[in-house]
Amino acid sequence: MFKSVSLPLVFVAAVASAQTTTLKVIPPPADVAAPPADAAKTASGLASKVIAPGTGKTHPGRTDLVTVDYTGWTTDGKMFDSSISRGKAACFPLDKVIAGWTEGVQLMVDGEQRRFWIPEALAYQGKREPKGTLVFDVKLISFAELKAPSDVKAAPADSKKTSSGLAYKVLQPGVGGRHPKPSDKVTVHYSGWTTDGKMFDSSVARCAPIDFPLDGVIPGWTEGVALMVEGEKTRFWIPQQLAYKGQQAPYGMLVFDVELIKIN
Repeated sequence: MFKSVSLPLVFVAAVASAQTTTLKVIPPPADVAAPPADAAKTASGLASKVIAPGTGKTHPGRTDLVTVDYTGWTTDGKMFDSSISRGKAACFPLDKVIAGWTEGVQLMVDGEQRRFWIPEALAYQGKREPKGTLVFDVKLISFAELKAPSDVKAAPADSKKTSSGLAYKVLQPGVGGRHPKPSDKVTVHYSGWTTDGKMFDSSVARCAPIDFPLDGVIPGWTEGVALMVEGEKTRFWIPQQLAYKGQQAPYGMLVFDVELIKIN
C-alpha cells in the first residue's frame, strides 16, 4: 500500500526438522508413547485430542497460510523441535509441510490447542530423522487465505460505500469502540490484489505484520482503516483515485483484506 512490490511467498519446507542449536527442553506429555483411548482418529491413521478449545468458528483450508506455536517429541519423550523454545511462532503454507500437519491443522480453529500423534507414513516416512510416530502439541494462532477472494472483481451488493467511492465489507468484527485517527500509528496484516485476482503485496505472505502512520499511506487506506476497530478484518475495494491515481502500478481499483491488529 506504500508502493507496488513484487513479493516471493514465504515457504517452510517442513516442520519438525532436527535442530542444530540447543533448545530449552519442554517436558513431554504423559501420554506421549501412544494416543489415549479418548483420542479421535482419522481414516489415515492420524490421532488427535483437543487440549484447549479455540474461539474461532472456521477451519483453515489446505493451502492457507497458518501461524502456529508447537512442540514435537518422539514417542520415547525426546523433544526434537519447538517454536516455543525458539521464542517465535512458525508461519507456513499448510500444503508445504508433512502430511500429518496438512491434515491435522485443518481440523482446528483459531486459538485451539491440539495434540497429534502422527504415524511415520504421515511424517517423514522413515526417510529421515526423526523416524517413527511423532507427537506434537500445536496451537493455531491464526490463518489466512492467500488466493484472491471470489468477489475481487467488484464490490458485492451488501458492501458499504462512502461518499469518496471507497467500498468495504467487514469480514470479522473486532473488539472495542476505538477507531484510529489519521495521525495514529497502526499495526496491520493485509493482502492486496488487482481486480484480475493477481496478488501484488501481502504482509500475510511475508509472515510479518507491518506498522505505519495512517496518514502516510494511500488515501483509501487512511480513510478505510479509520473505520475499523482492533481485531477487525475488513475487505476494501479502493478506486484508482484513492490508490495510485494511475501514476504508477498497480493501476485501477485495488482490493485489500486488512486486519487491524493494534492502534499504537
